[in-house]
Amino acid sequence: MLRALFAGVSGLRNHQTRLDVIANNIANVNTVAFKASRVTFKEAFVQLLQGASRPPGDQGGINTIQIGSGMNIGSIDQQFTQGALQTTGQNTDLAIQGDAFFVVAKGSKQVYTRAGNFQLDADGRLIAADNGYVVQGINADSSGNLTSSSSLANIILPVGQKTAAKPTDKIVMSGDLDAAAAVGDTHDMSVTVYDALGSAHSLNVTFTNTAPGAWDWSVSSPDCTVTAGTGSVTFDGTGKLTAFDYPGGGTSLTMTPANGADPFDIEIDAGTIGDINGLAGFGHASNAVITQQNGYQSGDLESISIDAHGVVSGAFSNGVAHPLAQIALAQFNNPSGLLREGDSTYAQSANSGIPVIGFSGTTSVSTITAGALENSNVDLSEEFTSMIIAQRGFQANARVITTSDSMLNELVNMQPR
Repeated sequence: MLRALFAGVSGLRNHQTRLDVIANNIANVNTVAFKASRVTFKEAFVQLLQGASRPPGDQGGINTIQIGSGMNIGSIDQQFTQGALQTTGQNTDLAIQGDAFFVVAKGSKQVYTRAGNFQLDADGRLIAADNGYVVQGINADSSGNLTSSSSLANIILPVGQKTAAKPTDKIVMSGDLDAAAAVGDTHDMSVTVYDALGSAHSLNVTFTNTAPGAWDWSVSSPDCTVTAGTGSVTFDGTGKLTAFDYPGGGTSLTMTPANGADPFDIEIDAGTIGDINGLAGFGHASNAVITQQNGYQSGDLESISIDAHGVVSGAFSNGVAHPLAQIALAQFNNPSGLLREGDSTYAQSANSGIPVIGFSGTTSVSTITAGALENSNVDLSEEFTSMIIAQRGFQANARVITTSDSMLNELVNMQPR
């Protein structure tokens, strides 16, 4: 009877633990990226009353006689199944699709989270909104280059940071130069280019017909000194470009601004030799233009966006966009072995394995969805069913205790005859 009493007590205690876990799951049904837990039971110590014996000749053997003494908690497992994604429209809200974790830090301490409700603080750091931990990744250099070999650091995105001016080093031409033009006819085109200080300069190109299918060209600028000389361009009988030569046989033009900015070279892309994908010489009015130039002024950061690889790109006031940072992801051999640290964060444990730090699109197969959050993976129907089962188990074990108590009471009240 005492054995039954203690077995019932173990059932009560451990069913209460299961109910505690279920209650925690239900309480966190709307917690961002919460991962539900489940309880499994195992049989406790088993007492051997009689050992097994081998069959003695013409008789059968005897099985072991054992009796259990209750049950214990076998495990409380974290279930890292994918939660549904919910669109929020906030560009710093991030959700992971896959089994990776965001890396966040408080000082030198790194922890891991699936909750991507991030925001920018007063210093421009990307932080977790609920605890202030700083999101980790790599920051790009001033030219927008990301180096995956860089060590992890706080991601900093200060609104108002500048991007340097870029001098024009290439212009692209397209269109026709009239194959029926008379010798001496001209065609002008112009474009605004930029020096290393971001100052704008007008670049004027004049084509002068010298023969059927042949033109000379020259460049001028009102506030820059341009390399002297005249270049030439020729077309074959089908209008295809056959040659485009620079003044003096060079490969680019050199412009020296009058404002003291450094001289800068400009390459002219007139198209592919033997093709019509740039300048062409067909028999109708000249319409060639400069379609592109790649320089720009300096600009201030106005907004950010995040792609599926966790690359944070900045849009600047000069119309330029380039990468600012990339968010790191961590993976574990056994994520169920992580330690819950509260605030929706996890820490490495002896059985989780070490974090493998990577980046989406390269060393991690997980992807990031911006403007969305991962919902809790708690299944309410399953939790309510488990709660009923836990309640019935608790009641049944309580009945064992009351029955054992009743039998003990009968034993105590036995009187000798």
